Amino acid sequence: QGFAFTPFARRTRFRRRTHLCTLAAMASNQLVWECLKVNNSFMRKSRRKCQTKMIMSAEPGNLLGLHSYKFSGLASSKVFDISAKKSGSKESIVMTTSHKKGSRAARPGLRVLTTGVKKSTKKGVAQVAKAMEGNFYRQDLLELAKVKYQKVKTSFKKKKGVFKSRRATK
Repeated sequence: QGFAFTPFARRTRFRRRTHLCTLAAMASNQLVWECLKVNNSFMRKSRRKCQTKMIMSAEPGNLLGLHSYKFSGLASSKVFDISAKKSGSKESIVMTTSHKKGSRAARPGLRVLTTGVKKSTKKGVAQVAKAMEGNFYRQDLLELAKVKYQKVKTSFKKKKGVFKSRRATK
């Protein structure tokens, strides 16, 4: 009584239903990993016959690039990564974390947050430590994240060219 079925009312009711169905249909992290670990598009296998069969991964949010459940950015609800971002000639260090709200996991575009990290070593390491220790967020990856921060920072350094003098010293 008194409720008019307008096209707008029907649409919002439909959206609510699909949103609830999406949340209910989400799978656990272990189930997602079981589906991804055998084959996915981010896996990078070596074509050479090596004794150590290391499988690498190019998925976003993978801290070390190893194909394992611990570092996976797709199968984990708590994603953490440090990477380099280049826009034009400007290079910056970016920290990727998953969103605090659980409802963002159903929206692929809003699932992860990217935050800039300072290039000063003291401030940058402190920022990474604060993001992980202060919020109790993936403390097992803290030392690895600090090492990767240093590696990304050193990758920005350019080699100075050695110039030979045109005047030959005799």
